[in-house]
This record gives sequence, structure tokens and C-alpha cells, in this order.
Amino acid sequence: MQSIAFRAMGCQMHAFLDSNTDAAATTLRAVPHWFAEWERTLSRFRSDSELSALNERAGEGWMPVSRTLWDVVNDAITAARLSDGLVTPGVLTALEVVGYDRDFAQIADGVPARVQTVPPRSGDWRAIRLDPQRRAVALPPGMRLDLAGVAKGWAATRAAQRLAAHGPALVDAGGDIAVRGARADGVPWTVGIANPFQPDESLDVVLLRDGGIATSGRDVRRWRQGGVERHHIIDPRTGAPATTDVLAATIIAPSLLEAEVAAKVVIILGSAAGMAWLDVRPWLAGLIVTETHDVLRTTTLEQFRWRESAAMEGIYE
Repeated sequence: MQSIAFRAMGCQMHAFLDSNTDAAATTLRAVPHWFAEWERTLSRFRSDSELSALNERAGEGWMPVSRTLWDVVNDAITAARLSDGLVTPGVLTALEVVGYDRDFAQIADGVPARVQTVPPRSGDWRAIRLDPQRRAVALPPGMRLDLAGVAKGWAATRAAQRLAAHGPALVDAGGDIAVRGARADGVPWTVGIANPFQPDESLDVVLLRDGGIATSGRDVRRWRQGGVERHHIIDPRTGAPATTDVLAATIIAPSLLEAEVAAKVVIILGSAAGMAWLDVRPWLAGLIVTETHDVLRTTTLEQFRWRESAAMEGIYE
């Protein structure tokens, strides 16, 4: 087993590769460089990124884009379709209005309030135009994209796919985890689901052989703006941070994109509607933690749980 840890996309990253060959080691060392390259393309915080260039051209017609940006924009549109528009990329203006206008590490408590009488709406994601022949994107006037969650999930999935050429792989991009294959001895990967009230403790431990697991929450990326508590999960129906009783949601799905989308949907809908949304999608398994410390599990989670999880303190071991 080999692993590497690094920071990228504003998060702590880990990659694990269950192979001890020299070729595997060489590929594993390249993972931080892959993420750095993807971040240069996809970051909304870099004025020189390709995403920033696309946002600046909103309403000005077609812009040819790289394969990376093309793939992630397509994933973002897929996310909007899977969630009936609850997870949409066109929330950048709303995020900036509530104070998330720079890398989160640079946000100090007490972000100044902005004069904004009506929260900005996200715009209709269906108005984003794609031209596969030219690999070009056209944004409608006023729409600016934030690809953060989808971009992290795409990057983790892409990195895991590349590593899997050498052996079973797991890539954790700040809580978005892509798994490719059971470990070399046939044992599934073990992943701990952290307690948002006690981050060093696991509420559960799950066993994964393939697919994705994502955790989304308002317990970490939150701040105060003009005396009002804010967080980064925007409800596109209001243009404001979601009003919800869910503090954190963890979802297991056949793909990391589906897991990441579902986790955000659950937070936006709240615990009751979120559980109902999960219950009619039996290919998803989830654990929800509410702000009143309630822990809710879907029945489908049972197939992934490790029964002795109470004694488990580490993860990926």
C-alpha cells in the first residue's frame, strides 16, 4: 500500500494505491500535479483560470474550451438534471453576495454585509448551451458558474481511474471519495463517516469496493456576515444559503457525481424531505446528521456498514 497527502482546491487530499511497484509509486507522485493542473483550469478564485474566462464571456456567445472544462461543465449540467435543478452551477453571484468571494481560508469571521435587497437567483441551468462538435460553451447573460463540488468529484474520479491502471485505488478530495476496486487482498476499503459534532470520532464505518461516497455539510464552511450566520450551500430557489435542519449528509452511490449531488440535495431539502427523496432511489445509501444531533440512516446503508464500527477509530486502514 502506498499513499500521498497534499492540499489542492482548498482542501486536504489523500490518494491511496494498493500496489508497491515502482511504476505505481511514480504515478502516485504525479497526483498532486494533476490536481494543480485541474485547479488552474477550474478555480473561480483565479482570475487567470479558464473558468473565470468563461464567466467573463457570459452573454457574449460561444467559447471553445479545454477537455477538462468541457467534462466538468457537462457533469455540472448532469448534476442539475439529476437534482431537478436543486444542485446547479449558476450560483456564483449568490455565493459572492453572502461573502464567499475568495478562498475559504481567507474568509475571516465577520464578513461585511453587502447591500442586496433581493437575493440573486441562479438562473436557468437549461439555458447553458453546449456545442460538442466545436467543444464550445455559451453562457446566458448574467450567469456565472461555480463548479467547486462537481470539480472536486470529477478530479477525484479521474485520479482514481488513472491510478487504477496500477492497482486498487482510493482518492479522497476533501470528503469526496472515489474508489476503484477492492484492495489487492480482496478486502473492501473501510471509510469512516465522521461525527460533525466530534470530528475525531466516527458515527459509522462503511465498506466499499467501487463507486463513490461524498459528505456535504454546513458544519465547516460557515461564517458570519453582518451578524448573520452563512454557509456555502445555496438553495437556488431562493438565492440564499439553504434553510435546513441537516448539518451534514453522507451518501454512497455508484458514482461520486451521484453521491455528491445527493448529499447536497438532502441538505437543501431538510431531513424529512431528504430522507423521502433518498428512499425512492434505492441505488443510494445515506446517513444524515441533524442540528439536533439526530442520526438518520437509509435502510440501504445496512449493506455497507461494518458492524464493529464503534471500535473503529482510523479510516482507510
